Amino acid sequence: MKHKKELTPLHKQYLKKERKQKLIVLAGQFGFLILCFALWEILARLAVIDSFITSSPSRIWRQLVELLKGGDLFLHLLISTKETVIGFLIGTVLGTLAAVVLWWSPMLNKIFEPYLVVLNSLPKVALGPIIIVWAGTGQAAIITMAVLISVVITTITMLNGFNNTDPNKILLLKTMRAAKADIFTKLVLPSNLPTLVSCLKINVGMSWIGTIMGEYLTSRAGLGYLILYGGQVFKLDLVMTCILVLCVIAAVMYLLVALLEKTLVRWKS
Repeated sequence: MKHKKELTPLHKQYLKKERKQKLIVLAGQFGFLILCFALWEILARLAVIDSFITSSPSRIWRQLVELLKGGDLFLHLLISTKETVIGFLIGTVLGTLAAVVLWWSPMLNKIFEPYLVVLNSLPKVALGPIIIVWAGTGQAAIITMAVLISVVITTITMLNGFNNTDPNKILLLKTMRAAKADIFTKLVLPSNLPTLVSCLKINVGMSWIGTIMGEYLTSRAGLGYLILYGGQVFKLDLVMTCILVLCVIAAVMYLLVALLEKTLVRWKS
């Protein structure tokens, strides 16, 4: 039977200090957020800022309650989240597979490197009309936009990680006559798990950008549609409410990726 290792007093003191620092940081983060909302509300009530243009926390709260009572918020939120998650998964998988292929073949890497640079710098919204013609005006076009935005950055990020794997370790495996598949599965891929996690964190934001952009172009439902509609009819309370809901959902997805990161760290250790 394994006995739990007893911590030294110095180690206990260190852990206590770490927990205290985390609590201070967490309190500071929430405190700053509360301060911003309080200042926003006070300035709006004192008419220092025009609440019609900037809205205010109280007006956003009333708008949120109205959306919840009508059931509209859950419908639009579910649609946007579904589109984002699908685009996020497809973009990450396709980008990672493309990076594997380019790492595997140095010749293909050299051929397609300039195209990756061009595609990465190209504003994807410029492809909107073409995407609508190709994929239609439904969810397929929105998901395609989300995939296009995330797949290129995934390919570039993962490929850079693969190429920057310790060359001495690769050389050591080659001298031991390891196959390329073994080098990839036993060295390159495991050493780039942090790169993959960083890529997932980036793709959370990229996928939401693609989804909202797609909903701006062609949609009759979703948070992007509500934001666009609110702007067109000057219901800025609706616009600000949807933006805040969008921030919360994006933060939840980011926290899920961070939780995955902690799981991978424990697994590796």
